[in-house]
Amino acid sequence: MNRRVRDFRRLLTGLAYLLPNIAGFCAFTLVPLALSFAMAFTNWDILRHNRFRQEPLHWAGLENFARLLADPQFWRDLGNTLFFTLGLPFAIAGSLGAALLLTRVSRRRTALGPALVVATLVLVASAAVLLAGGLAQRGVLVLGGTMAAAVLVAGVVTGGTIYRTLFYLPHFTAGVATFVLWKKLYNPHTGPFNTALAPVLDGLSAVVRGAPGFFTYGVPVLCGAAALAAALWQGRRLRRRWADGEAGSAAIVTGTLTLGGPLGLFLHWQGQGGWVAGGAGAAVVAGLGGWILRQPRCWGPRRAADTGLGAELSLALAGVPLLLLLAGGLLLGPALPALAATGLEPPNWLGDYAWAKPALMLMALWAAIGSNSMILYLAGLSNIPPELYEAADMDGASAMQRFWHITWPQLAPITFFIAVMGVINGLQGGFEMARTMTQGGPAGSTTTLSYFIFTQGFETGRLGYASAIAWVLFGLVLVFSLLNFRFGNRDVND
Repeated sequence: MNRRVRDFRRLLTGLAYLLPNIAGFCAFTLVPLALSFAMAFTNWDILRHNRFRQEPLHWAGLENFARLLADPQFWRDLGNTLFFTLGLPFAIAGSLGAALLLTRVSRRRTALGPALVVATLVLVASAAVLLAGGLAQRGVLVLGGTMAAAVLVAGVVTGGTIYRTLFYLPHFTAGVATFVLWKKLYNPHTGPFNTALAPVLDGLSAVVRGAPGFFTYGVPVLCGAAALAAALWQGRRLRRRWADGEAGSAAIVTGTLTLGGPLGLFLHWQGQGGWVAGGAGAAVVAGLGGWILRQPRCWGPRRAADTGLGAELSLALAGVPLLLLLAGGLLLGPALPALAATGLEPPNWLGDYAWAKPALMLMALWAAIGSNSMILYLAGLSNIPPELYEAADMDGASAMQRFWHITWPQLAPITFFIAVMGVINGLQGGFEMARTMTQGGPAGSTTTLSYFIFTQGFETGRLGYASAIAWVLFGLVLVFSLLNFRFGNRDVND
């Protein structure tokens, strides 16, 4: 038997072992993808093209995509999808915080005081929820004390393993069951959240009625001052980075968009038209960007336009939500005295247009803190050379200095990966929670692109139009992935 025949037989043997996997991939991935791509250019509608009506299927070309760009519902659902991604910075911060706590527990370096404070806050909050849910006070004490003692003993004995399991527990809990549970928790009449919030809001109403001027004028002034300080800090930082050659023109534009974007959204929330809000945001970007770019750059090697773009994209993940929170304070502060006059009521979490998205984001944050991001951070923390911390201790560095100058830079590759996957999952996700908890409402406020694809394809029957939406979503995911891998990886490696 010559060598060629023997190699051919080995190839056939290998293909035979791989055949089940290849067949499954072709049947459930490759063929559906090809059919979806072809359907995106047709007028396929289940109500018209079926065995009972047998209308001819027509080639629509780019008609579905043109219709998509003119569909206001698509732009609304795209905005909802991007809005949900604003919770990503909080999820990253929570995952990193949980990983740091678990690492300190496993190394037995946790200070007793902070640990007791955190445990006390968790126990008090849990007891308040149980009491609000109707459990007797004695039952709360017995249950809370037993669980606290059991977790404490198990955590010490296992060296923190039980803590990691408890943090990771929400991740492998069935999604639909978790959504049903949270829907019960968000019930505006019998849910424990609103039952526990009612006395707190009554006390806050009394405080607002006692000092209405502070909330009418003080809160907006404080939020505006904080937003102005953040804007000045960002402008000076960008100007310095441009002068030092650490940021290119693309990075400067991205950094200024961090300020112009929230300003445009704030004006839109106040009732301004899209042209006014967009024009104001564009004016901020153009004015601040021009002021920075007029600053002469330092003498040195020429930098590319995208130098430092990854750092600006990462900062935008934290800066945009912060500025939007301050904008919310500007709007909410003056309205509080009028609301407190009749008493502040707990929100209708899933039934109110303004609260539906924050409610789902809060639930997603709870699930994200102990997810795979925490596991990745735990692995990254274990790989940081201890010699760096020893050298920092010898130099007298504080805990905060050790974090900012050692821990955070060493975790940059992991943070980059988590951010990339978070954006991709945010663009693709939202279907299960919208289907289970809100049906996309109220008034479409929680309808994401994935749920929009489902409704167009399987409720209205427009499979060609739904396929076009799916491929537009694929394009968005591809663009974000390429941008992050193109610019983020280089900054990480540098």
